[in-house]
Amino acid sequence: MDTLIQTLDLNIIQWITVIIAAFLVGFSKTGIGGVAMLAIPLLAGTFGGRDSTGIMLPMLLIGDLYAIWYYRKSVEWKNVIKPLPWAVVGLVFGVIVGSYISDKTFVILIGAIVLLCLGILIYTEVKSKNIAVPSNVWFYILVGILSGFSSMIGNAAGPIFSVYLLALGFKKNNYMGTNAWFFFIINFTKVPLQVFIWHNIGLKSLSIAAFMIPAVTIGAITGFIILKKINDKYFRYLIIGMTAVAALRLLI
Repeated sequence: MDTLIQTLDLNIIQWITVIIAAFLVGFSKTGIGGVAMLAIPLLAGTFGGRDSTGIMLPMLLIGDLYAIWYYRKSVEWKNVIKPLPWAVVGLVFGVIVGSYISDKTFVILIGAIVLLCLGILIYTEVKSKNIAVPSNVWFYILVGILSGFSSMIGNAAGPIFSVYLLALGFKKNNYMGTNAWFFFIINFTKVPLQVFIWHNIGLKSLSIAAFMIPAVTIGAITGFIILKKINDKYFRYLIIGMTAVAALRLLI
């Protein structure tokens, strides 16, 4: 065990960042989705752009498993399937872009995508139930492509897909179940792309994810509890503010 920890070669700041990110990932998968947005710039600022996505993806998949099990009876498959093919198109586009830019540009792009998604998140907070969903095919195409691309580049597609689900009038449990299955499929699809094309998932990132299972689990359990009891309005505002600061730091 000690040898494996030494092999990971992480300093104390990196360990703290990974533990916080793992907790936030678990919490976001079963509780308040926007919380994961804070983990993205934290990891990118500590590990670099491309490497941070390789560390975060296995943790996301662990969180996805908790979410799809807990909300297994609350999924609406037709709203998972409609944008899914276009999300794959977005993934491919993201792979291509990510393969040809420097890590510095990658970090800046993550920061820009996070800020864009935060803008979308704030818009949904302000508009609340007054969001009108377009019935045109282009809406599903746009949501799918943007979700796939932003998920591939920065694991930051949550707010984009949230607009889609909120605009359809989803209630809490159906929202969580449909969201969980969509991102489990997307994240699972990303694994071979990141292993064989970006080469940023390997023994080190998988070992980190394995060590973080307890942190993700604690986050997921906390999310289960909080979602039932909390009025998350002010908590979401706090997370939005903290994430905006972290994302701006990446750009600066």
